[in-house]
Amino acid sequence: MFARLAELEKKYDRLTELLGQEDVIRNQPEFQKLAREHSELDQLIALLREYRRTDDELAKTGTLLSGSDSDLREMARAELKSLQDKKESLEQAMKIMLIPKDPRDNRNIIMEIRAGAGGEEAALFAGVLFRMYSRFSELNGFKVDVLSTNVTGLGGMKEVIFEVKGDKVYSRFKFESGVHRVQRVPTTEASGRIHTSTVTVAVMPEAEEVDIVVNPQDLKIDTYRSGGAGGQNVNKLETAIRITHLPSGMVICCQDEQSQIQNKQRALKILRARLLEQKEAQHHASMAREKKKQVGTGERCEKIRTYNFPQNRITDHRIGLSVHNMQQVLDGALEEIVSSLATDEQGRKLADISE
Repeated sequence: MFARLAELEKKYDRLTELLGQEDVIRNQPEFQKLAREHSELDQLIALLREYRRTDDELAKTGTLLSGSDSDLREMARAELKSLQDKKESLEQAMKIMLIPKDPRDNRNIIMEIRAGAGGEEAALFAGVLFRMYSRFSELNGFKVDVLSTNVTGLGGMKEVIFEVKGDKVYSRFKFESGVHRVQRVPTTEASGRIHTSTVTVAVMPEAEEVDIVVNPQDLKIDTYRSGGAGGQNVNKLETAIRITHLPSGMVICCQDEQSQIQNKQRALKILRARLLEQKEAQHHASMAREKKKQVGTGERCEKIRTYNFPQNRITDHRIGLSVHNMQQVLDGALEEIVSSLATDEQGRKLADISE
């Protein structure tokens, strides 16, 4: 760790020197780039230098323990304890700052919620999860934009795809990918038996065009008439879009907007996000050993959480966390669960740095 810190300190000093040069100051784009790098290192280097000062004070105070003055020795012992605690605290703070940042954390996301096993009950719970994530987004100041829906006759959702925009959205949602299991008495069940159903959730960082280049020649685009419960264009104009990505076989359908152009733009946004997810999945597959260490591999076959309505309990199986405030969580109060997962991830990464 300290070898890495020494390298970063050299870089920091070099940046400080460059930022004082007239030719760099005149080149504003370059100056701003270097200033951002310098600013990102400010706090870490300040901690490193405070750590060194504390270490020097420890060494000096330690010499007082061998003196003849008993009062001075007692004061030195008390001071040593305080300095040692401070040193350990500074070291821990530096380790946290050295944790590699996930470059996707600042991105907007596209979420896909799909009903799994359980028929209509699964579709109804998919709608419950969509509302939960929408409320959580609202509480965090994020904006939700629905891209595509497939609603059942009873008001459930076979599928809903939506975009969430805001500050560090992916960092707040990235642990939600996987299978969500619900145990409750369905509204469609008259006998009062508890059913178990599943819903799959996929969280994908939004892909920029520079991340994924889609060749128009690789696309087969079909138009068709929208289906649904009415509306000005439903069943009258061919506004719905179906895009088939020939190399991967992915098919994206969008019909919620009233123009082909808007539906096409949304379909392409979903396609890029899925292609980026596929690309990253292939990369992670080649790093299987590392992947096993991570909370939530993101595989949709993995059961990550159970919502047990009779017991008013939500259990996240990855970290063994159980909470008993079902309705509050479903109303968007996900903070305790999200923070616990983030803390667990940080702890594992700190362990890797310490090895």
